[in-house]
Amino acid sequence: MTEILFPVLSEKNPEAEGTVATWFAPDGAAVARGELIAEVAVDKVDMEITAPEAGTLTHLVEEGAIVKQQTVIATIG
Repeated sequence: MTEILFPVLSEKNPEAEGTVATWFAPDGAAVARGELIAEVAVDKVDMEITAPEAGTLTHLVEEGAIVKQQTVIATIG
């Protein structure tokens, strides 16, 4: 199982937070390696997250959730 982490936003501030803005792949969906699965928002910047491997995506947080950097937001297994 592969963990999908919210990206590092600031090395100087380990408590930095952002929002899981959009899930492009639904919970339980089969995803391909490199497929766009989510977009996260931090202040004025949006970042895309792609699947690092093929498998079944399991969301661990809801759209709109505010999470700290390096939090596991999903898994692929």
